[in-house]
Amino acid sequence: MNTTTTISGVFAAAVTPLNGDGTLDISGIEQLTDFLANRGCHGILYLGTTGEGPSFSPQERAKIFQAATRARESHPSLKLLAGTGTPSLDETILLTHLAFELEFDGVVVLPPYYFRKVSDEGLFSWFDVLLRKAVPSDGRLLAYNIPPITGIGFSLELLARLKHTHPGTFAGIKDSSGNPDFAIQLGQTFGTDLLVLTGNDKLFSLALENQASGCITAMANLYSPILRSVWDAFQEGVDATEYQELLSATRTVLDSYPPMPPLLKAMLHHLHHFPYWPVKLPLIPLPEAIIPQILASLPQITS
Repeated sequence: MNTTTTISGVFAAAVTPLNGDGTLDISGIEQLTDFLANRGCHGILYLGTTGEGPSFSPQERAKIFQAATRARESHPSLKLLAGTGTPSLDETILLTHLAFELEFDGVVVLPPYYFRKVSDEGLFSWFDVLLRKAVPSDGRLLAYNIPPITGIGFSLELLARLKHTHPGTFAGIKDSSGNPDFAIQLGQTFGTDLLVLTGNDKLFSLALENQASGCITAMANLYSPILRSVWDAFQEGVDATEYQELLSATRTVLDSYPPMPPLLKAMLHHLHHFPYWPVKLPLIPLPEAIIPQILASLPQITS
């Protein structure tokens, strides 16, 4: 594990609370932040895939980041990450600047996902400009590797080049590829020189065994204590198999009801008594008729 970085441990890829009319529920952001901070999360990513990041305007994103910053005042050790990637380099620079102005600990950046056949040279140049123009010397950027959504992956060669060119500010990768071989290759290639946070609950233990620094997952909205149990067991050098099997079984159920944002908002309501937050179009709410089926399928977890 990379013990030198402060961006490590269990991070929740937070949902984004909304009012019934689709406007931001600012008090809900503060409520959710308190909830996650008190359930074992080392940090929170706002406006990732689970947070429906690309569905929000820059103005809405700014309000979300500001609300998260205020909520962190009650939890000074909580780390904040901001999803700032868009297909527009200029807009990504603007959002990344804002996140660091608000003292976020890092940004998680999607590749420019409209042109899916872009070369590694094009991707390197895009991130090179972003890092030079928007990331301060004490800031940290993680590439967001989620090819099932973006259609674009990060090669080991591209990651190595970005790390070599920007050794301080290009911190690493949020790997949501779901590929166990890639998780192993990351550890074998970079060791602890590259910060790796897995985005797949099923691969959490495997990633930690291969030098990852933690996780950023959707399931942490609901089950962060179980993720924290895996993390703590790994730090203590004890067997985490029981907790990992529980995570994997639960993730298998949740993956059967895509997409994740409406599912998680429904489960947060039914399991943890949050308001039933809507989702942004083109997503639609989970059909009420299947909610009892989902609840009955989930492993019985007391936390």
